Amino acid sequence: MEQGEENLERLLKWATEIGVSDSAISQQGSSLSCLGQSLSISYFPDAGGRGLGAARDIRRGELILKVPKSALMTRASLLKDERLSVAIQGHSSLSPIQILTVGLLYEMEKGRSSWWSPYLMNLPHSYDILATFGEFEKQALQVDDAIWAAEKAILKAELDWKEANALMKELNLKHRLQTFRAWLWASATISSRTMHIPWDEAGCLCPVGDLFNYAAPGEEPSSFEDLELQAHASSFQATSSLHGDTTFMLDIEQLDACSERLTDGCFVEDIAAYCFYARKNYKKGEQVLLCYGTYTNLELLEHYGFSLDENPNEKVFIPLEPELNSYNSWSKESMYIHLSGKPSFALLCALRLWATRPNQRRSVAQFAYSGCQLSAENEIFVMRWISDKCNVVLKSLPTSFGEDCLILDAIAKMQGLHDPLELKNLLASSTGQLRSFVEVNGLQNGEGGAKLRSSWKVKQTMERWRLAVQWRVNYKKILVNCITHCAEITDSLSCQKKSPELNIA
Repeated sequence: MEQGEENLERLLKWATEIGVSDSAISQQGSSLSCLGQSLSISYFPDAGGRGLGAARDIRRGELILKVPKSALMTRASLLKDERLSVAIQGHSSLSPIQILTVGLLYEMEKGRSSWWSPYLMNLPHSYDILATFGEFEKQALQVDDAIWAAEKAILKAELDWKEANALMKELNLKHRLQTFRAWLWASATISSRTMHIPWDEAGCLCPVGDLFNYAAPGEEPSSFEDLELQAHASSFQATSSLHGDTTFMLDIEQLDACSERLTDGCFVEDIAAYCFYARKNYKKGEQVLLCYGTYTNLELLEHYGFSLDENPNEKVFIPLEPELNSYNSWSKESMYIHLSGKPSFALLCALRLWATRPNQRRSVAQFAYSGCQLSAENEIFVMRWISDKCNVVLKSLPTSFGEDCLILDAIAKMQGLHDPLELKNLLASSTGQLRSFVEVNGLQNGEGGAKLRSSWKVKQTMERWRLAVQWRVNYKKILVNCITHCAEITDSLSCQKKSPELNIA
């Protein structure tokens, strides 16, 4: 039996003994495995790898997993160790997350003597969050906002590590556990695997519960946009002025209702356990997914180390005219391009008003805030403006959408090839960004193919490069889709009679 399977069996046995269960009926100590009633560990090669599948037909809303509070790794549970607790007292400036990160490394040093050892042995050996990106992978993101997000993540990780260094030295952790590489691993574990608990902002590590793979919420983004629309409409009707000092604020109860739909797990105080619920109906054998919340692809990459080809929460922001915000109360964050390529409601509203003569904006504002087209000419102007901005963004980037798709195909081919001669020939014939990857990783000589197959570091760099290219492909795809969408609207309206009511700037 492979080591990985042995570790997994040990985890499930340990979890069963401490009360983790996928059954509504408590089976602590009465079963060989905490899973099998509702869930089973399966491998989903095209959807996140190892995850949890339905062991039976499951109905939406069913309780499918309970993890007792005693099993959670939190700051409070870690600080039951007197040595760690005493050491922490002299480092009050450290954040809760820094303390949890040090605590994780402290437990790792204990090895098999750690109470959480069966859990720790099953954690991933590496992660691909933005903070782990090297210079080549970071620049491969191409988009300034994405590169800056990676730089901030790296700088923050370095600062957190330096600030916690004195505590790690005081605890006399092994040298390898005090390195920045070890810190990156531990902080990535915290970033990608912790779950919310009401009593600690650092969250908790949840054995077995963190085996769920991610599912993006589908309906929630439109729900939030509808709420924002309602708030703006009410605000406008109350003030009857575009220039009034109005502030958009969602009703707290509405926000809570939305927030509840964004997650499928929570800590239940009455039974002192972290509980997970089915987010939809599942057939036996289907992967059971968990919604961590609403994230764009860049946020998923930053915190979890992956992105989605079809992420309903993805947004692309285009450059806007400075004066666009001077007469409307839409936030910049609400003016974006959807995954489908369609402009957001707020972006259309703002641009329709902006494309109207200043002396007419007040008279048509109510129609704009209701989502109405103001005229064919106005809509054509707006669509062409958006299309031009998308084209400007695309042309400013080093590679095109089509070129990036070819690069992704080449990366997949390199990752899939095992014959040394084929790899050698592929590397020798590489050009452009492929050639840059070859040179950066020293693969240009005759042994490049062998190094690519055997070097864990090179494989890791290639995977992070793939993630960067995949992110920018999805980013550019939205812009391309937006150009197509705008062209379709423009062509349709050009065939209609132009409205005489409004004069367009």
